[in-house]
Amino acid sequence: MVKDMKSDTIAAIATALSDSGIGIIRISGPDALEVADKVFQTKGGSHIFKSFQTHTIHYGYIADQGEIIDEVMISLMKEPRSYTKEDTVEISCHGGVLLMRRVLETVLKNGARLAEPGEFTKRAFLNGRIDLSKAEAVMDLIHSKNEFALKSSVKQLRGSVSDEIKSLRAAILYEIAFIESALDDPEHISTEGYPEKLSEIVDELLTRLKKLLDSADDGKMRKEGINTVIVGKPNAGKSSLLNILVGEEKAIVTDVAGTTRDILEESIRLHGIGLNIIDTAGIRRTDDVVEKIGVERARKYAQEADLILYVVDSSLPLDDSDRQIMDMISGKKTIILLNKTDLESVVTEESLKEAIGSGSEKMRMIRTSTKENKGIDEFEKAVSEMFFHGQLQTDDEVVITNMRHKEAIRNAYESLLMVKKSLEDQMPEDFYSIDLMNAYASLGYIIGEEVGEDLVNEIFSKFCMGK
Repeated sequence: MVKDMKSDTIAAIATALSDSGIGIIRISGPDALEVADKVFQTKGGSHIFKSFQTHTIHYGYIADQGEIIDEVMISLMKEPRSYTKEDTVEISCHGGVLLMRRVLETVLKNGARLAEPGEFTKRAFLNGRIDLSKAEAVMDLIHSKNEFALKSSVKQLRGSVSDEIKSLRAAILYEIAFIESALDDPEHISTEGYPEKLSEIVDELLTRLKKLLDSADDGKMRKEGINTVIVGKPNAGKSSLLNILVGEEKAIVTDVAGTTRDILEESIRLHGIGLNIIDTAGIRRTDDVVEKIGVERARKYAQEADLILYVVDSSLPLDDSDRQIMDMISGKKTIILLNKTDLESVVTEESLKEAIGSGSEKMRMIRTSTKENKGIDEFEKAVSEMFFHGQLQTDDEVVITNMRHKEAIRNAYESLLMVKKSLEDQMPEDFYSIDLMNAYASLGYIIGEEVGEDLVNEIFSKFCMGK
C-alpha cells in the first residue's frame, strides 16, 4: 500500500463552480485550524476559532486584512473524526463564483495550498479511513447517470465490494498460512488429506469469484448505460421511436425516405435503466454521398452496440434492405419492433422469424405503433429481462462496476485455477502456496493493498476538484 503522504494543508472549492445559493470552501491538513483562525472572525471581531469544540458550526465573517469579504457559517471537524482523518474546516459562504474564488484566495494567502483533483479523498485513503474500492465508489457516486448506478455506488461506498474482497482474501490467507506452517514444521503439522480439503475450498472460492465476474458486464451497463443502436430501412419509424423514448422532438420525422443522414445520440432512463441511444440513417442502397456515409456509420455503430433495436415497417413486405440488416444483426442482442401495427400488417412474427432463420429465437419481437404509442411498456420490460434477468438489483447482491476490479478478479480466478491444476497433478504443497499468494495479491489490488503510487495518483486525478 502507498504510504507516502504530503503533510501540508490543502484547500479547494468543494461545490460546483457556478452561481448558487451556497458555496463551500474545504480546508484540510495539520494547519487547517491556524488558517481558519487567520481568516475567520466572530461577530464581535475576535479570532478564537482554535478554541472551538470539534463538530460544531459557528457564525461569523471571512476577512482579508481587516476587509470583510462575506458573512459565513464555518464548521470544524478535528482529527481523526473527519473525512480525511485530518483537521478539517468547511466554510459555507454565499454561492457566487467571484465570491467563492475570493474566499478561497484569502485561505490560500494564509497558509493553505490549492488541492489537487481528488486530493481530499486521496488523503482519506492514505490515512486508512477508506480503502481504494470505497474511494472509487465516491467518484462513481458523483458521476452516477441512473438510479441503479447510484444504488450500486452507495452499496460499494458502504463496503459491499470491499467486504467481499476482504472475506475472500482472509480465506486464501488462512490456507497460505497453513501450508507455510506445515512446510516449516512437518513434524507437528500434518498435510495428510489436506489436498482434498483444499480442493473443496478452492472450488468454493472459484464459485464466489465467478459470480463477481458474471456481475461485471451487467455492472458496467448499470454504471455507464446500455449502448443502444436503432436500425431499420428508411421510413420504418426509427426517428419516431427515438422521439417517444426521449419524450421530445429530437429527430426530424417526415414521409421522405432518407431524412436521417447523420447520427443522433441521446441518453435516456427507462425505470432507472440507462440507455445511450443512437438513431442511425436508414439502411438502403443509395447514390447520395452524404446518406451513404450515414449508412456506413450505422453499420459501424451496430457492430459495437450492446443492444440493437431493429425497427421493421410491418405494413410493407421485407426487401433487400431488411435482408442486409438481418445479416448485420446476426449474433447481436436484438429487440425487433414490428412497427406501424396501426396499419394493415404484411409482415408477421412468423414470417420475420423464417426470414431471419437461426438465431431468431434469441431475439425479442414486439408489436409497436409509434404513431399510437403502443408497445413501449413491453419494450422497456424486454430490455430489463434481456440484460438483467428481470431483476436489476437485490439488497444482498455484490455487483462489480469497475473494470479495474474485474481484471483483478479475473487474475485471481486464473491463479486459483492453477491451484486446482496443481492439486489434480498431485504437485508439492509449495506449488499451491505460490498461486494462492498470486490470487491474494490480485484481490489486494482492488482495495489498495497491492498498488503503487503511480496507479493511486492516476485514479485520484480523475476526481473533480474539492473532493
